[in-house]
Amino acid sequence: MTDGLRRPLVVVLGGGFTGAAVAYHLVRRIGRDAARIMVIEPRETLGAGLAYSTPEPAHRINVPAAKMSLDSAEPEQFARWLEAANLPDDDPAAFEARGVFPQRRVFARYVAAMLAPFLADGRIVHRRTRAERVARVAGGRFEIGLRDGLPVAADILVLATTHPLPAVPEPLRPIATAPGFLADPYDIGALGRVPRDARVLVLGNGLTAADTVATLDRLGHRGPIVSLSRHGLRSRGHSPFPVEAFGDFAAEPSSTALALLRRIRRTVERAAEAGVGWHAVLDAVRNQGGAIWQGLPEAQQRRLVRRLRASWDVHRFRIAPQVEAVLDRLTAEGRLRTFAASLHSARETLAGIEVVFRQRGAASPRIETFDRVVNTTGPAHRDVIAAEPARSLHAAGLLRLDAVGLGLATAEDGRAIDLDGRLVPNLFVAGPLARGTFGELMGLLEVTRYAEFVAAQIAAATLRLATKAERSDGEFARSG
Repeated sequence: MTDGLRRPLVVVLGGGFTGAAVAYHLVRRIGRDAARIMVIEPRETLGAGLAYSTPEPAHRINVPAAKMSLDSAEPEQFARWLEAANLPDDDPAAFEARGVFPQRRVFARYVAAMLAPFLADGRIVHRRTRAERVARVAGGRFEIGLRDGLPVAADILVLATTHPLPAVPEPLRPIATAPGFLADPYDIGALGRVPRDARVLVLGNGLTAADTVATLDRLGHRGPIVSLSRHGLRSRGHSPFPVEAFGDFAAEPSSTALALLRRIRRTVERAAEAGVGWHAVLDAVRNQGGAIWQGLPEAQQRRLVRRLRASWDVHRFRIAPQVEAVLDRLTAEGRLRTFAASLHSARETLAGIEVVFRQRGAASPRIETFDRVVNTTGPAHRDVIAAEPARSLHAAGLLRLDAVGLGLATAEDGRAIDLDGRLVPNLFVAGPLARGTFGELMGLLEVTRYAEFVAAQIAAATLRLATKAERSDGEFARSG
């Protein structure tokens, strides 16, 4: 038997918050010699990922620091770390009446600090490269082709990859390659090159759209900005004071999307009668999200995503007070206009990018010309299998999309489901990609809890592999 079989190798593909959290909880759960843990992530540090690697000062965490932690058993771990790190000296603007909202890159520093001891003693290995392909090989292992050298053979593989970029809406395909079209809303450099007087169209009205507007404002942009989305709903702010979750939606979960909506509305009314705002009700829905989601039949899950997702997102994913203040100010000044509208077409002209859209309730389309169009319509979840490492696994039949369009088909123990509907041994799906099964997995608290759950499943899998190896060694010795 090889040492690799005695000490299984767990490889986590993706070292953003999800991958870092899985590695963190796994290394604390298993014995020092139970398994080797490797995280493949091209960024310099683990835990940053797309969300927390941003250098933009205007990008802040969207919930108070006291509600963010790498460990659900220590919900104030990040807040204590912030206090020890003397944040007031670095970023006094982070402190607000509703809590502390530091820059997102600060949260990445915290996660890196929590992982540092395990990286220093070699219990977690950070391979700073990119996975270019994955194949199932003899013995059920996974061979991972790496950009920087020889492949790695994993006994257990964890997919913790980032969200795909937003898809280009069909009416905008004619301008997809235009210099004024910004397909990647996370490209801070591209936003920095937007002329200060440019006419800007922001497609979408969620958190990324809010970040985009806040970034432009910090950079001194003074031109008009239009935010356009189908529903015209802007991400809401936080409650002006702390609230406790209000409502029980899990004891007897609703069986239809409509029944759930009516139930939430009735609970909001009851909360108002008790002097409690809607924030508390939506917090309860979030906390009970897994039970609510799993209580709905698949057809109702699809209906919920199709009909209610936009309204849920703007109430669930709230913006930091500092960002909210920017949006309110620009709206009051008339520099930011928000439309509920559908796109019709777009084309390049000598004057800029001409966009045709129809406002909700309008009899005829509206035409406006912009210098820049920024696509913040949200991750194209179904495109996850279009890029590595998921692409090669999907091509081999080991992955498939879930039925509701939120990510990858995942079993209730966190393992991937293949194209034939079978569980794939030792292949786990971490983070928001598993939302189709587990429901609410976009907020950091939920991602943390799910990482803890997946780490427990992986720990059990390493034990099974070790037991199998010992049994094989014993049979080999007896046969000798």
